[in-house]
Amino acid sequence: MNADPSLLSVLKTPREQGADIVSGDGQSLGIPLSFGGPYIGYITTTTPLVRKMPGRIVGLTKDVDGKRAFVLTLQAREQHIRREKANSNICSNQSLMALYVTIYLATLGQHGLVDVATRSIQATHYLYEKLLATGQFKKVWDAPFAHEVVLTSKLNLEKLNDHLLKKGILGGLPVVLPNGKTGWLFCVTEKRTKPQIEQLLQEVEMMANEVL
Repeated sequence: MNADPSLLSVLKTPREQGADIVSGDGQSLGIPLSFGGPYIGYITTTTPLVRKMPGRIVGLTKDVDGKRAFVLTLQAREQHIRREKANSNICSNQSLMALYVTIYLATLGQHGLVDVATRSIQATHYLYEKLLATGQFKKVWDAPFAHEVVLTSKLNLEKLNDHLLKKGILGGLPVVLPNGKTGWLFCVTEKRTKPQIEQLLQEVEMMANEVL
């Protein structure tokens, strides 16, 4: 299972849901966005499987020419460098990222983590219902969701995102759905206020009026 650690304060644990191996991205635990990194990830498992976990994972991708290529998706840094040559290796400080997370978790505490997750969930559901009410968006699935959801829209999503960005709002991520249509994947973090959400809705309405 892939689990967002910022939500685990209000959801059943992956183990309670039957998972044996769990991984996820810990950027949401107090690490700045920093133009894409460095971030921190985690992978954990049950005691009987610990000795079976790989030291490295090789992923399949494509190079700049579109040809098939392989990349080390997960690796232990010490596997590839000797101590006497370490000064030639420039890399992120993993312990610094761990310190970010430790301070964040210690500062918020148990009740703070619940509050952060609850605020994000409530804000996302609020925006979700309001976008549907505009008549410009439609549901994709009826399954429960936490703080990320996909909608389809009558609007040109690329133009909508460009318009929102000019207003200082980061719009949803266009994603290709199984039926070939383009969806708008969005979330609302705990930092966003209701007036900010209302501003987004006003901008959506403005775009809809321009299309009409």
